[in-house]
Amino acid sequence: MPTSRPCGRREYFDEHEPWDPDHPYGYSPASMHAIVDDAAGTVVAHVGFQPREITVGDSSTVVAGTGGVLVDARFRGRGLGDLAMSTAQAAMRANQALEYGYLGCREEVVPFYERTGWHRIRVTEQSVSRTPATRRTPTPDGTPPPSGTPAPRGAPETSATPATSGTPATSGTPETVLEHGAPVLIYPLRGDVHAWPPGPVDLRGRPW
Repeated sequence: MPTSRPCGRREYFDEHEPWDPDHPYGYSPASMHAIVDDAAGTVVAHVGFQPREITVGDSSTVVAGTGGVLVDARFRGRGLGDLAMSTAQAAMRANQALEYGYLGCREEVVPFYERTGWHRIRVTEQSVSRTPATRRTPTPDGTPPPSGTPAPRGAPETSATPATSGTPATSGTPETVLEHGAPVLIYPLRGDVHAWPPGPVDLRGRPW
């Protein structure tokens, strides 16, 4: 699947700079892209993922960290998001090293992922902050904002400590972020959803 600059460049424009698949709001960029074009060759739907070994409890698990799930607003309601997702899932299954798809999202889009085969799990997730403290923009009263910045995933970064691994999107001191209760979903690729190991999750880098 080729890399392209999809419809997401128009997504979230009112709140963020144009979306760039190579620098997606500080999230880890995808290395694989499922893309749907319209008749004119314009990209109207996109799903990306990146293979990574993460820690779950006392186990190491290789996941397809999934993000950049976008459908052009003009083409919604036509099943294009489902098509892009099923294409991405087929590519995940073709990679024998991958055990699960893995993603975090906003609460309101959980039903879409569940409809396309994802399963919600309840975990504490540790990751590297998308926005280092040294590069955050102060609030109007001059105080630093909370760790991280709002973005399409929508899960707030709830606590931060100096990170020991991973590379953030911009220069500065990386931080470790813990999230409790934010939507996290997995997509089993080799077995049953119940085989997911117990325990907290360490993404070993930035989220997707």
